[in-house]
Amino acid sequence: MADDWAPLMAASQAGDTVVDRRLLDELRRWLERYYRRRLPSSMLDDAVQDALVAIHTKRHTYDPSKPFSPWLAAIARYKWIDRLRSMRTHHTEMLPEEHALPEAMVVGDAATSILSAVVLRDLIATLKPAQAAVIRLVKLQGFSIEEAATVTGQSTALVKVNIHRGLGRLSEKVKGYAGDHDD
Repeated sequence: MADDWAPLMAASQAGDTVVDRRLLDELRRWLERYYRRRLPSSMLDDAVQDALVAIHTKRHTYDPSKPFSPWLAAIARYKWIDRLRSMRTHHTEMLPEEHALPEAMVVGDAATSILSAVVLRDLIATLKPAQAAVIRLVKLQGFSIEEAATVTGQSTALVKVNIHRGLGRLSEKVKGYAGDHDD
């Protein structure tokens, strides 16, 4: 399909706005599929939009004598990496309802819920970045091991190891905290 887009891109570069619109519409669908496998659903629309803007503004860099697919894939990949970096610096952790906490951790009022979310965020921040990333993806956002491996660039075995070690470290921290506050 991407080979069909090369002539459309050439026409777009020549200023054909009708073809440009068609090309961007077709690329939108491709980008949605690309990012759906790589990012949390909450980031999908923004990632697609960022990539479309980059494609449109950088279209002059495409050489019509070369294949279109690698050029498109490079832009999509760079925007995906930008999204992954933003996940690392994003300071709030939302827990989707479908991935609710175990019953023992459920809290009753809003103030306690907020405090629990802050404590969870701070606990996860103590982990190694690779451990924190896969715990967020698999345990909090519901990604599969394979999806987390794709998003983070880790092997599936390493994702499993990082989850196991990260959860072990969190468990030790929580035990230490509980021991410090026993009456």
